Amino acid sequence: MKIEGASALVAGGASGLGAATVRALHDRGASVVIADMNAENGEALASELGDNAAFMEANVMEPEPVQAAVDAAADAPGGLRISVCCAGIGWAQRTAGKQGPHDLEIFHNVIKVNLVGTFNVLRLACAAMSDNEPDEEGERGVCINTASIAAWDGQIGQVAYSASKGGVVGLTLPAARDMSGRGVRVNTIAPGLFDTPLLGALPVEQRQALGAGIPFPQRLGRPEEYGELACHIVENTMLNGEAIRLDGALRMPPR
Repeated sequence: MKIEGASALVAGGASGLGAATVRALHDRGASVVIADMNAENGEALASELGDNAAFMEANVMEPEPVQAAVDAAADAPGGLRISVCCAGIGWAQRTAGKQGPHDLEIFHNVIKVNLVGTFNVLRLACAAMSDNEPDEEGERGVCINTASIAAWDGQIGQVAYSASKGGVVGLTLPAARDMSGRGVRVNTIAPGLFDTPLLGALPVEQRQALGAGIPFPQRLGRPEEYGELACHIVENTMLNGEAIRLDGALRMPPR
């Protein structure tokens, strides 16, 4: 799939991995719709990029705002060909501990945002892409979801987060198979430890210590490295139905 001249949607695109992906796609000539709940950051990014960048406020759990963002991308020149979902939340709590059992409402909310929200973006983007004219290889679009290495290596206290990201990994292959007849590819990126706003709240020493635990390179991942992989997935037609770890060979210990 050619990026130049295509229209892209990036959910959770106002900061972190999503913002890096927005920049990478835009730099390669795509028109990008940034969908996020953070209007201040999203509008600032769209203003910074200028032409062929627009912000739409959307919560990935809500069908109507996501549909509006999908429609905006589909109406842009080139049509919606690329969809990337980076929206997500984290939470730390043990299955049961001194304070009692894990809060069920919080578990449900993490699943709803990370898994159901991702699927909401995926299903609506896939439906829009199905109406595209196929390119010379019969391809109509590419969808990229975001999981985490916690899908395989969940640590103590990550039961909700790991379950949600494991669900994203699990839906990747059947979704790719579902959409194969329409020429729409579905892949997932599973990042390790990245220098995003989530880790940005930690002291520098702690962030450096986390990076030093990665086999190679011994540093936190850079958001632009996620964006680069997203662009490669778009351009490499044979990549389909895969969950790709982007983690410097890190395998998370129990704690």
